[in-house]
Amino acid sequence: MIASLAGLAFLAMQTPPPESAWTWTLYADEARVALANEAPDTPNLRFTLECEPGSGVARVAFYGGARNTGMARVTAGEAAAVTEATVDRGALKLALRTDHPVFAAFAAEGRLAAAVGEQRRTVEVPRPHLAKLRRFAELCSG
Repeated sequence: MIASLAGLAFLAMQTPPPESAWTWTLYADEARVALANEAPDTPNLRFTLECEPGSGVARVAFYGGARNTGMARVTAGEAAAVTEATVDRGALKLALRTDHPVFAAFAAEGRLAAAVGEQRRTVEVPRPHLAKLRRFAELCSG
């Protein structure tokens, strides 16, 4: 019985939160700005943007199942860029300048895609949360 309960508890920890638990949250202080697609009060993340205020560079992370490192083709709207991508603890990480047309299109439309080899990752910021994305860009821009 105890082994069964322990097994169920382990499975519960592995089960992602329900869709209704996920949201977009903007965090900002004098040292760091972050926009996260997260299930609050849990370690669950799908996507983050981070920067130092005024730096003009956003660090992008797509969480879950990243495998390939190398050059990433990043697109938003009609704009495209190529940047180096790394994998850290299952997250695909890359950097984008906030004044680049790709980032501007992402802030305007809320959709960003990255491809490294056959691996494709996409994030969509729903319209009600676009103001947070635009505020992130404003705080990070140099």
